[in-house]
Amino acid sequence: MSPKKSVLIAEDHAIFREGLRALLEQNGGFDILAETDNGQDALSLAFQYVPDLAILDISMRIINGTEVVPQLKRRLPETKVIVLTMHKAEEYVRAALAAGVDGYVLKDDSQSELLCAIDKVFDGQIYLSAGICTQVVTGFLANGPEAGARDGSCSWASLTVREREVLKLVADGKRNKEIAECLSLSVKTVEKH
Repeated sequence: MSPKKSVLIAEDHAIFREGLRALLEQNGGFDILAETDNGQDALSLAFQYVPDLAILDISMRIINGTEVVPQLKRRLPETKVIVLTMHKAEEYVRAALAAGVDGYVLKDDSQSELLCAIDKVFDGQIYLSAGICTQVVTGFLANGPEAGARDGSCSWASLTVREREVLKLVADGKRNKEIAECLSLSVKTVEKH
């Protein structure tokens, strides 16, 4: 039996925070070290307890989640961070990824999606819930090749034909296994792309 993962929960809505605690405790693989309703306390508690995982809301009092993440990651790079939020807009996702989150999950996703996200980030992957993947990739594709060149990030033109094919299938909401089957590739190759 694998050891329990220690968790810090930072969520400003008490009922949602209590429900999240109950879900993780019911799962049995987690030890909730601390919980708070604001970003400032989230940092203090993280530095005090050094959790394996921090689950943060973006919209919190004092310091918001995207401001907490880089500070937390600087001092505790091994702590995995998942943002659990209602914000679906691309700018929130981009800000969270730039801050260093390991996962971005929506509050209207299922419990199994959150548990899947936790598994994936502990496997070393970045996790975006399906609704977010579709939106971010669609936004990327809509902005065209010049968008990446303007802001210095990766541009459409710099992607290989295969990477573009994979990206389009991600935008359609396909999972890695489905993409692998569709393109006759291994799942590992799809993950690499």
